[in-house]
Amino acid sequence: MSSWSRTQLRAIAENTDLFVAPFREDGTTYGTPTQTWALVVDGQVYVRAANGPQSKWYQAAISQKAGRVRVAGEFYDVTFEPAGSDVDAAVDAAYEAKYPGSSAVPIMQGEGPKSATVRISPR
Repeated sequence: MSSWSRTQLRAIAENTDLFVAPFREDGTTYGTPTQTWALVVDGQVYVRAANGPQSKWYQAAISQKAGRVRVAGEFYDVTFEPAGSDVDAAVDAAYEAKYPGSSAVPIMQGEGPKSATVRISPR
């Protein structure tokens, strides 16, 4: 597993949106980019599916385990993996810090989205 550079982490942390495009079932074609809210926690990048595990992009990310993301106009080839529940509190706090006052934050901290937390790493 590769690591994000400081420049890449800063771009992810400073931009409100990150678009995920997991591979389709053929393993080579990227899916439709889906807007997410990415967070940087302890040098790792996390996103949650607002619609929980039923979300199509989440299901594709977990089953295909790879794809690409776009942030600040740059594309990165990445891997996707389920994040363990050990990061739940830190990810919850990161949502509050990055999106203060947003009515969407409590939604993203709900059980459905929380159970669909994904760690994204460069490949």
